[in-house]
Amino acid sequence: MNAVDLAETAAGLPAAWSSHRLGMVGAACVKVLRMDGRPVEEESHEAAEALLVLDGRLELEVGGLPVSVRAGELFMVPAGTAHTVRPGSRGTLVIVELPEG
Repeated sequence: MNAVDLAETAAGLPAAWSSHRLGMVGAACVKVLRMDGRPVEEESHEAAEALLVLDGRLELEVGGLPVSVRAGELFMVPAGTAHTVRPGSRGTLVIVELPEG
């Protein structure tokens, strides 16, 4: 397998917040997406979720508290924790999560 240019992959996606699955690491799915400033509705997952901002900034609300994640930072959302993306999130995001179900 060849190296993947994450920024180029995210830029080539048909729509923002539409993730592209890069592959699996054990049971975990690794995805990349492009953030465009729009908010995303609240969600929670059965397992923890890792959010890595490659460029830009991710604005979250986690458990009712605002959280800003800058380029080069990783944020872990604990299992079962409600979180939402606030307006103003822009850039490239990598998500590592277990498939639901």
